[in-house]
Amino acid sequence: GDTLGDLLATGSIDPPSAARIVAEVAAAISGAHAAGLAHLCLRPDAIRWTAGGGVKVTGLGIDAALTGMTAEDPELADTRGLGELLYAALTGLWPGPDDSGLPPAPEADGWPRRPRQVRAGVPTTLDDITGRALALPGRDQQAAFDSPAELATALAAALPPQQVPMAATAQVHRPRLDSGRVGQSHAAGWPNAGGASHEGRPGRRGVGRVAAVGLLVLVVAVGAGAAAMHLLHKSHSGGRPGGKSSASSSPSAHAAIISPTSASGFDALNPGDTGDENTADAGNVLKAGSAGWATQQYYRSPYFGNLKAGTGLILDLGKPARVTSITVQFGSVPGANVQIKAGDSNTRSAANLATMTTVASMTDVSGSYTFVIQRPVSDRYLVIWFTKLPPMTQGGNKYMAQIFGVAIHGSS
Repeated sequence: GDTLGDLLATGSIDPPSAARIVAEVAAAISGAHAAGLAHLCLRPDAIRWTAGGGVKVTGLGIDAALTGMTAEDPELADTRGLGELLYAALTGLWPGPDDSGLPPAPEADGWPRRPRQVRAGVPTTLDDITGRALALPGRDQQAAFDSPAELATALAAALPPQQVPMAATAQVHRPRLDSGRVGQSHAAGWPNAGGASHEGRPGRRGVGRVAAVGLLVLVVAVGAGAAAMHLLHKSHSGGRPGGKSSASSSPSAHAAIISPTSASGFDALNPGDTGDENTADAGNVLKAGSAGWATQQYYRSPYFGNLKAGTGLILDLGKPARVTSITVQFGSVPGANVQIKAGDSNTRSAANLATMTTVASMTDVSGSYTFVIQRPVSDRYLVIWFTKLPPMTQGGNKYMAQIFGVAIHGSS
């Protein structure tokens, strides 16, 4: 589906729809923060909707982990990120210094100009909410928002009655999508509600059905030196007016980052295979924007062509660690059955595999999925072990699993 960046590149969104999209995302991010989890890389390309109009937040945990993005106050950082998304949705311009794919917003005295100063027709209420979300100066003594929950509540209250977003539910593992409809509205202060944009284009019907996203459990992990990095956005800094959150962040949001030192194929049940499940490509899962890793192709059966009971990818953590969760970016095709195993050896043998502890598992998995380890063990090696493969997209009775990224957190 198209991203918010794609949509804004081809035309603007009417203000009610723009506000409702960000309200849905803010509500879902708020649910994640209630569990002590953060996104930290909210950009236009992280918001995507399908052909049917359902909104999805992508890159959860993975983007921040692979870019080494961290924050002393994750809740405040995501609030500012949501403010940037709201500004972009209302104006088509990006108020941050980083590259978002959108034209930069004009500035005055080092601050982005208010939305109403750069686009006609932005309601005063949304202009004020955006200013508070970004901690812009000149907010008429209104305090800046310190949390996604505050922003979600303000946007919900500001939307016309037909457009109040449905509550999002943060769930472990699997997202729940509660969809709603954008209704027609002629409420005072909401020009073109559900209709044409300020440029005379028809209202974007693609945003007519927006889902409240129940976020996956997130982890902020991977990336050398990530724990010492500061946010890149000046709008995320506590030095901006109203920028320091008065609420303490959940300890889960500050969990230790575990960065694997290497990744390899782990064809433990066929150690004579010199390719070791494409081990030459395994290191790609530790790099941002790489082509990822895939198992070998198997024919006739998702159970490895009836040749063996499983295969996988092994991650070397460098030293024993207590892993509490691992987020894996699988391929988009469902059908994989996966176990997470922990052990103290990377020897390719059935005997070593048998000594490993299965700490989490899931069936029919695809996309970004977080395995929460309820009973962590202290081991050096972590294995993503497939017991069933998804079909390949081109068909032909072929089966293959893919991994594009991993993000791990726990304690050493």
